[in-house]
This record gives sequence, structure tokens and C-alpha cells, in this order.
Amino acid sequence: MSQPDLSIVIPVLDEAENLPRLFQALAEQRGIVLEIIVVDGGSADNSANISKAHGVVVLQSAPGRGLQMNAGAARASADWLLFLHADTLPSYAGQFRDALAQIQACNTSRVAGHFALEFERQQRKNTLLYRYMQEKTASHRRHTINGDQGLLVTRAWFFELGSFDTRLAFLEDQRIAVKVHEYGRWLMLPGHLITSARRFETEGAKTRYILMAIIMAMYAIDLREFFTRAPRVYEAQSATGRLLLTPYFRCLRAIMRDFGWRKSTQCWVQVGHFVLAESWQLFFIIDVALRPLLGKDRYPATTFHDRIFAPLTHHRFGAWVTCGLVFVYTMGVLAPWYRWRERRWLAD
Repeated sequence: MSQPDLSIVIPVLDEAENLPRLFQALAEQRGIVLEIIVVDGGSADNSANISKAHGVVVLQSAPGRGLQMNAGAARASADWLLFLHADTLPSYAGQFRDALAQIQACNTSRVAGHFALEFERQQRKNTLLYRYMQEKTASHRRHTINGDQGLLVTRAWFFELGSFDTRLAFLEDQRIAVKVHEYGRWLMLPGHLITSARRFETEGAKTRYILMAIIMAMYAIDLREFFTRAPRVYEAQSATGRLLLTPYFRCLRAIMRDFGWRKSTQCWVQVGHFVLAESWQLFFIIDVALRPLLGKDRYPATTFHDRIFAPLTHHRFGAWVTCGLVFVYTMGVLAPWYRWRERRWLAD
């Protein structure tokens, strides 16, 4: 095979159902020579054999997306890497050719590319939430770029950034996204990726999104106790089922009890700062909800946030007020509501 233009690294764990469709979509890519590297993290299904049957490079690794993708990057022979999830598909046949041409035209190695997302759904409910999540993937703001959107980067700069952080079995995408923001810049790539909504539909879309918000807040304040003590905070896709939030609220209460009131208050104030920094999302969802009236690419509510709301509220007192509101809403509203709701689920 000629020298590949792009090495695609795909971490896999029990993805036999999705791999044939992905390989077919990659075979249909035109105008680019691809090297496809599947890194299996110990699948119990036929993922490795299916990959070998399609003639791609197959590596074995310990489980964990960061570990797996680092192993694939070390094996890659192209100058450019694209990290892609197994349940994610390109949207047209020349997409990766166009993406590589666009990022190469930047004439700098310190740039990384990602795609916007479109969720492939089996259920029709929670439409606004999905529209909001999809549109947010094109916003370029911090904490909005994740692994489902792909990561296109030079092999050299990927290793210069320190590869994927493997301290946890997940959140490796968030950590490297922050490094790109700090040391280079992000580029929105052409087209979009089609990604499965299966985790949201299996676990409950709103419930999963609430847990994601909790995870991001705990990650932002570096509360490692949550990740060491939380019960199975991010299951492999093959192990997912109806998601229960009550165990996570209990975990937060136990941590606060062990920390005492002073340290717990400090943690909640840090959460207040984080939530205040993310307050644009409340205004953003208003724009998404009004999209049929506003038309494409208009964000008056978000603009109001950036120009007026943020300057008036983003200070220490605002963080304390936000801390109190978040604490009351999380522990005084959400926790009792889900405790009552999940008791009914379990009773059924």
C-alpha cells in the first residue's frame, strides 16, 4: 500500500454490531489514502475478527479509550491522525479528503480539527435536547468538544501535547481539548459526523445529560474522590442499562460528610465558578428552541449573555450566589426527585 495520507485510529470494545457499517463508510471515502487501525480493548464479541476480515490493522490493548488510542497512534504511519469512535460515521464520501485539505491549508502544526455532530436516533422524544447538543458541537466553546466529534491532528503535535491522559478510563477527550485551546487552536471541519444516540436512549437522555453535567463539574474542580468512589460513573456501552442517579447523589453527600462543612463549602464555591462560566448554555438553548423563528446561525440570547449578563455576574459574589442556587437545586430538588422516581422504577 502507498504511504497513507491519514491514519484513522478506532478504539473498540464489543463493537461487532457497528464495525461493518463503519468499515463500509470508510471504504467509500474518495480522494484520500487511509490507514485504518482498530485497537481492541479486550472485546468479548467478534470485534477483532470482523476487523481482521476487513483487512485493517488490529492491535490489542488494555481497556480504556485513552490507552487504546495512544497505542494506535504509536503504530500509525501517516503524518496526520484522526481518532474516530466505532459508532460514528462520515456524512459524505469526500469528507476526510476535504477535512485534511482544510487543516493543511492552515500552514501550522498547532491546530486540531473536529466535526459537528448529528445524532442517529431510534426514538423521537427529547428532540430539543438533541438539537441543543448537536448545535453546541459547532460552538467552539470550552467543554463542548468531545471524542464523538473526532480529533484530526498531526502525529507530531499529538505526541507533543502528551498524547491522551489515561489517569481515568474516560474524559481523555476533554483533557486533550483543553490542551489544544491552551497551546494552539481548534478548527471546525467540513460536514458533520453521524453518531449513535444509543447511550442516551438506553440510559435515558435527560438522566445521562444530568450525570454528564455532574461529571464535568467534578472534573473541573478536580474532585478526584468522586471518580474513585462513584459507582461505575461511565460504563462501557455494552454494559449500559437504565441509569440511576440516586447512587451518585449519595456519593456526593458522603464526600461532603467526610470533608466537613468548611471544605465542602469550598468545593461548592468552585462548582459555582464553573457553572457561572458555563451559564452561556442556558441562553444558548433558548436560541436553539427559537431556531424555527430565528433562522440559521442567529444567537441573540447567547449574544445578550456574552455582552450583558456575563460582565454583570461573572465575579466572586456571582459565584457565591450561583453556588447556593446549584446546591439547593442539586441536593434539594434533583436528588429527592430522582430518589422518588427511581424507587418507583425499581418497584415496577
